[in-house]
Amino acid sequence: CDVSTLGQIDVQGNDAGAFLDKLCCNTFSTLAAGRARYGLMLREDGLVMDDGTTSRLGPDHFLMTTTTANALGVMRHLEFCHQCLWPELDVQMATVSEQWAQLAIAGPRSRDVLVRVVDRQHDISNAAFPYLTARAVTILGGTPARLFRISYSGELAYELAVPAGVGGSVAEAIMTAG
Repeated sequence: CDVSTLGQIDVQGNDAGAFLDKLCCNTFSTLAAGRARYGLMLREDGLVMDDGTTSRLGPDHFLMTTTTANALGVMRHLEFCHQCLWPELDVQMATVSEQWAQLAIAGPRSRDVLVRVVDRQHDISNAAFPYLTARAVTILGGTPARLFRISYSGELAYELAVPAGVGGSVAEAIMTAG
């Protein structure tokens, strides 16, 4: 399934984790690098504004995924909070939705399909790549990608993000591998 329409916001800086802690009802500053967590973003009055996953790609680097319909609103809210509420925090944000194509691969054979696409040096076994793992990988002989083990379907599932320019060819390769 093509999930490229989901909002994707890159959040970086020394205070990125603390910034996300202030925006969401759960904690992201303690999230280990290479892991993802589901979260609810709250408005200033405590009401839910949006939900999605946030992955920690590095010590000061997070990727927040938002709902499709609210991606622009979430980005505006992040900018407002940084500029008006917590300007002292060292954090930078950028919308990267247009730069990445993202595919959801779900079902009992999803790992079997991905093993044919993900380059061999990356172990995506259950032990090495458990639920809520987020990691940079290469696919199809060196194409950079990000692989997330996330499931909204209740099945074994992944989301594979690739540079937007190769999204179509990667989708074809996945369909062929399946």
